[in-house]
Amino acid sequence: MGLTSNKVLALAVVLAVVLFAATVWFWPRLARGGWKSVLGRIGLLLATQLALFASVGLAANNSFLFYGSWADLFGQEQDMGVVVDHSAGSKDVKVVGTQAVDVPGGGRPSVGGQIQKVVIAGEKSKIDSPAYVYLPPEYFQGRYAKSTFPASVVLTGYPGTAENLLKGLKYPKTAYQQAKDKKMRPMILVMLRPTVAPPRDTECVNVPGGPQTETFFAEDLPKAISETYRVGTKARNWGFMGNSTGGYCALKIALHHPDRFAAGAGFSAYYKAADDVTTGDLFHGDAAARNRADLLWSLDHLPQGNSSFLVTSSRQGEGNLKGTQEFIRKVKAPAKVSSIMLDSGGHNFNTWNREIPPGLVWMSGRLSAS
Repeated sequence: MGLTSNKVLALAVVLAVVLFAATVWFWPRLARGGWKSVLGRIGLLLATQLALFASVGLAANNSFLFYGSWADLFGQEQDMGVVVDHSAGSKDVKVVGTQAVDVPGGGRPSVGGQIQKVVIAGEKSKIDSPAYVYLPPEYFQGRYAKSTFPASVVLTGYPGTAENLLKGLKYPKTAYQQAKDKKMRPMILVMLRPTVAPPRDTECVNVPGGPQTETFFAEDLPKAISETYRVGTKARNWGFMGNSTGGYCALKIALHHPDRFAAGAGFSAYYKAADDVTTGDLFHGDAAARNRADLLWSLDHLPQGNSSFLVTSSRQGEGNLKGTQEFIRKVKAPAKVSSIMLDSGGHNFNTWNREIPPGLVWMSGRLSAS
């Protein structure tokens, strides 16, 4: 049974209830003295606590999808699967599977669109990363057979999985509905996690002597996707969005590469590269690289291109409110900035699901298909 299976959660809950009942039932017998009784009490209490914590942890993981599988939980390498299709025109994108979008008629690509699981091989960065590509229904319809589409990279947070973007944050379903309601134009989404060198959190920077993550996202990924799908190669054809770490990356890449991305949206983003046990030494004493990874510093000291930014926060409950307000103040022409400010909200899926629909509409309005 999979980590996110409801059967696993139900089993853990039942086990916790049984152990609690057993503790109540056997406690009078174990109340007497002696080492056996003491060990029995300790064993029952420990087993009950472990079952309870497991139940809570599984429930939280099912809600927020921190980990998608047992292998992901324990940091094991995952088999990327067998290639079942290699899209013509690109050597850097391999399609390893397809799935329907969870919408009415989703079994037919021309009605519900399609999600393709792919592996993207970075030509310059030498990074290979799994991803999901959402293709809207129009992509498969005859009248759009020669049309190009705008595209946006979508990143989850750290240490989230790409499945978070499909299941918890529902990007494909939301994009489908917003386009169906004529609020946004059909758009291709390239969904993955920022952790392209697991388990390390590289903060989307080029690490000296290490993973060239910025090169992968800013150069390799859009080139590979444009060679495989009907997406243009100009900045106006591309956007970047994400939550938490993914939001920081989206703003960073759009800020530093206005020649490749016309817009960047950060949901609950922070504005300076993290520096902790998960990142390791990202800059190796390079002060210029460290400063460049500070978006507020970059806005003050580097030229601002013709980019559009969307930042989000909450007046209560978000830790990034001050940084978000500073980011807004520092953006200068020709760059442009918009914001979503909720009255209250936390660093969680519930908050992001309130921001993603208008965020997709905003992104669509900043991109062009041609």
